[in-house]
Amino acid sequence: MSRLIALFAAAGLSFAGIVPVQAVTVAPLTKDGYAQAKKDADAQYKIDRETCASLSGNAKDICIAEAKGKDDIARAEAAVAYENTPKTRENARVARARAAYDVSMEKCDDLAGNKKAVCVKEAKAALVRGKADARIDRVASDARKEGTAKQTDTVKEANAEKRDADFRVAIEKCDAFAGPAKDACIGNAKMQYGKS
Repeated sequence: MSRLIALFAAAGLSFAGIVPVQAVTVAPLTKDGYAQAKKDADAQYKIDRETCASLSGNAKDICIAEAKGKDDIARAEAAVAYENTPKTRENARVARARAAYDVSMEKCDDLAGNKKAVCVKEAKAALVRGKADARIDRVASDARKEGTAKQTDTVKEANAEKRDADFRVAIEKCDAFAGPAKDACIGNAKMQYGKS
């Protein structure tokens, strides 16, 4: 039982920060332990959803997104504890990135205009970075076993995806300006991210 508590605590802490973090080392689970961890995650999700019932509007939507993200993270971390493969570790990191994205998107709904547009772009960029970092780590782990050619291409692609996502955020932030200030902002963004 203490392994399950550690598993959920690790998942909750990584989610609470809303920032993808390195995989947390957890004690290995047996097949029965894995099945129980998934059941426990689902039970906690139901409790969390019931807590959200007392809320309304976007606060309720945020609460539901947080509950769902916590469930997804707990299930992914349980898979890591059970299988401990590069793919399950990647899936856990992607689950954390997706959970953070879903919560961020709900929080963006409270905003309007350019602030909302920037918020959405930042959430999408964080998701792209999270997925790319997870993929890089998996490929690096696989490459240690197989070779480095595939790793180099994947790292280049993932870094390009992250740079493009960050560029889109910078351009969206420029929309808050007008005239020469907007042109200067766009020019700086293009220079910073190597765009012409």
